[in-house]
Amino acid sequence: MGGVSRAAAISVLVLAAGGAAAQQTPAPTLPILARFPLTGAGGDPQTAIAQARTSDQVSVTIGGSIQSSLGSYGDPFGLRAYLAERGITTTITYIGEALGNLRGGLRRGATYGGRLDTSLDVDLDKLAGWTGARFHTDFFQIHGHGMSRSYVNNLTTVSGIEALPATRLFELWLEQRLFDDTLSIKLGQVSADTEFAIAQSAVVFFNAGFGWPNIGAVVLPSGGPIYPLATPAVRVKYVPDERLSFQAAIFNGDPAGMRRGDDTDSQRINRTGTSFRIADPPLLIGEVAYAYTLNLGAENLHGTATLGGWNHLGGFDSPRLDGVSGRLLADPEASGIARRFRGDRGVYGIVDQTLYREPGTEDEGASAFLRLSKVPGDRNLIDFYLDGGIAYKGLLPGRPNDTAALGVIYSRISPAARAFDRDTIRFGQGTGPIRSSEVVLEATYQAEVLPGFTLQPDLQYVMRPGGGLADDTGRRLKNATVMGLRATINY
Repeated sequence: MGGVSRAAAISVLVLAAGGAAAQQTPAPTLPILARFPLTGAGGDPQTAIAQARTSDQVSVTIGGSIQSSLGSYGDPFGLRAYLAERGITTTITYIGEALGNLRGGLRRGATYGGRLDTSLDVDLDKLAGWTGARFHTDFFQIHGHGMSRSYVNNLTTVSGIEALPATRLFELWLEQRLFDDTLSIKLGQVSADTEFAIAQSAVVFFNAGFGWPNIGAVVLPSGGPIYPLATPAVRVKYVPDERLSFQAAIFNGDPAGMRRGDDTDSQRINRTGTSFRIADPPLLIGEVAYAYTLNLGAENLHGTATLGGWNHLGGFDSPRLDGVSGRLLADPEASGIARRFRGDRGVYGIVDQTLYREPGTEDEGASAFLRLSKVPGDRNLIDFYLDGGIAYKGLLPGRPNDTAALGVIYSRISPAARAFDRDTIRFGQGTGPIRSSEVVLEATYQAEVLPGFTLQPDLQYVMRPGGGLADDTGRRLKNATVMGLRATINY
């Protein structure tokens, strides 16, 4: 891209914040593939053009396989081709990353973590003549140590693959499509973050908060039905046309269940992903997404608007109030048993918009996203979450499949949790600090070395880790600076 066109691109990016009210063009008459040529994260049409080639999110259709670069060694004995003709597809993805906390947080240090994903998809129509049916399962082998758990102690986990070392089953489901694929029903062990609350432009980032809004991961039992813990569920999706989709699901509300003894870590309780719990209070999620087209600078640019909500029917503890004595939890004369609320709920909204397309290309250019979520402040640690960012695919000349991105995450500590901090000072149970919010800034660049193999340097700056937690001296944890390098191989 020349200097003039690049300057024009930058101008479009700057003005895009005020372009939300731009005039919407009439629905085009082109075929669907010309309107939305690719599939985006979550299975909906790709409207954000700057979507990464590889990602830690298992919902993402990864661009390319290293098989094509291996020649005759890419498919020994032609086995993969033989299986594909019969509707059986296997995918192996390895993600390895080195991370270092240069300053701040709990302590300085470095980690290495990796995840091997093995998945199996079966088109039951091809294999057995079962029209519209599909089977899917995947397994993880997770190893290494977590940067957030060991060094930073922040709310929004530094890496989307961070989890305790384990070999575990993730998803295991059967999907039936009906009425010319306008209706689909999925039954089995499902993860919510493979389809719900996804911002397509955000999947390139390291930080787990950009995958699933961290407000759910913090407040839901066991972190909710998200990586690395899927849970039994039923999901129904209705797509009346290529622009509009409705989906809803009922999940078992706790993928790990009751805590046993001193071990309260949900990943240790459900070590293998095979608990298959079905008796916990349910979690209900619903979402509607609309793909639209805006006319910005005399060019049609696609975007998606999403509105969703969830309702959990279980019990949730107050961060501040005692449920037996009616006192404050920080009061030495309180029982120490928190007030129990019936149910929890939240809403979220997403706007994901292509801002600029490189001339003469279909999948190079810039897109941006904004996502926010709100939950009640009387029964949750955080009550408001916002993230946003911009990604550019093909920014550097001669690198059409590289993606550069900048993003920010804001998590606000709820009024009840902040009041508890003040109460502990008032009753002499502590000296502060009072938590307020956590902010994460991330800059990343994903470079495609060859199809199916990417390298990705990353920089994150975490302000007020944990919302402003105290260190061993009682002072607020210092802002953390984390650098990392990720390698992803897809086969």
